[in-house]
Amino acid sequence: MNLINFWLSHRPEMLVALAQHVVLVLAATATAIAIGLPLGIVAARKPRLGAPLLAFTNIVQTVPSLAMFGFLVAVPLIGGVGARSALIVLILYGLLPVMRNTVAGIQGIDRAVRNAGVAMGMTARQLLLQVELPLAMPTIVAGVRVAAVVGVGAATIAAAIGAGGLGDFIFRGLSMTDPTVILAGAVPAAVLALAVDAGLGWLERVLTPGAARHRRLTFRAAAAGIIALMVVVAGGFALSGRWGTRVIIGSKNFTEQVILGELLAQAVERATDLRVDRRLNLGGTFISEEALRAGAIDAYIEYTGTALTAIFHQPTSRDRAEVYSRVAAAYAESGRTVLPPLGFNNTFAILVRTADARRLGLKTISDVVPHAPKWKAAFGYEFLEREDGYKGLVRTYGLRFAEPPRVMDLTLIYRALASGAVDLIAGDATHGLIKGLDLFMLEDNRRYFPPYDAVPVVRTQTLAAHPELRTAIERLAGKISEETMREMNYDVDVRRRDASAVVREFLDRLGS
Repeated sequence: MNLINFWLSHRPEMLVALAQHVVLVLAATATAIAIGLPLGIVAARKPRLGAPLLAFTNIVQTVPSLAMFGFLVAVPLIGGVGARSALIVLILYGLLPVMRNTVAGIQGIDRAVRNAGVAMGMTARQLLLQVELPLAMPTIVAGVRVAAVVGVGAATIAAAIGAGGLGDFIFRGLSMTDPTVILAGAVPAAVLALAVDAGLGWLERVLTPGAARHRRLTFRAAAAGIIALMVVVAGGFALSGRWGTRVIIGSKNFTEQVILGELLAQAVERATDLRVDRRLNLGGTFISEEALRAGAIDAYIEYTGTALTAIFHQPTSRDRAEVYSRVAAAYAESGRTVLPPLGFNNTFAILVRTADARRLGLKTISDVVPHAPKWKAAFGYEFLEREDGYKGLVRTYGLRFAEPPRVMDLTLIYRALASGAVDLIAGDATHGLIKGLDLFMLEDNRRYFPPYDAVPVVRTQTLAAHPELRTAIERLAGKISEETMREMNYDVDVRRRDASAVVREFLDRLGS
């Protein structure tokens, strides 16, 4: 019932996500057919040329999809953030089954049939179009069937780079550790995959020799299916506001960022006539930054300390005003504008279980040093690599752990600490699970971490085109305290409330 209620309350959003997913899969599969079919024909007729082509597609198939997406995001001229990278990856994954089955279908034709065509005076082109392709078609469709089903699954991962689709709900649910939201995206994706598989399986059977009497029915059904898909796609994109003036709001892939992205979106919708597209759960800092730089999004919330060290690679500072000034200047040089801070400082928090803090008398990070050699630690991917992360922390405090720290996703790290799987983590000072799981935040007594004031970062070009956008966002300046942000996070993470509802209530109280 929770899942059904979620679908009913998010009908427009679900329709948009389904439309995006269908478009991605249809476009990628059609392109894979357009490229893979001719290459398969060449490979079947000229095996020496076909061997390296098939070897290339085999190699592509072995690369994990997430790694492929990450590579293309880092090469903006080819991919970048958004649907373009997703299409490239899905096309590459679709090539192998289409090419391999085209080769198998053509090479599997009885030589006597081919010889009969030649004896009748058929040219090579006539032989291909009138004999080989019709006889190979069931095998080719089987390859298309595999490519399409793989595309439906891989397209869910594309949500991590801002391509939209049903994966948005899966990543949102993972960030909130909410099974209902995960299933809200996973179940339609599974149904879509089954429908695609069944439909193409039917077509494969109909195209098998001896099934000609069913073809008229199949074509009518296919036409009806295409029309239905077009209605879904058109309706989804109409609801998404793609027609008309719009701005695109992004966020990183954890609860607070989803809330802040929703906060920006609703603030703009309330104060302006602009249509807002949401690109939430984009991934970590670097994907969100690249999305903004490339124009795939118009605005998102960043943290000043993160921008200073992780994006612009400048030396840290403990002065909040200085950090803000340096970050604003650095963004301005690359066509982005930093608006006034929202009011809270979400610094890194070194966390332990409250029971351990009481038992051992822990108050500061320095107090952990004697106990650390017996403890296990876990940190997020970014924290281990950043200048203001793990390496500087252990150097500043002289920390040594029982084993190298585990690398864990931020959505799981708090629960790993609470369950006893690890003994110390680096989290966010405003995270709702600190209260929800009874965790204790140690004081950064050596002031290692720089300030992390939450600030809206907007493309300067977008602000120039829509001055009302600045006014709408600046109404939020200084209005969110650490306690307020922690409470909103708690509502979403622990009370399982919808982020949009939590934001709506906050803005109602604010009078915005």
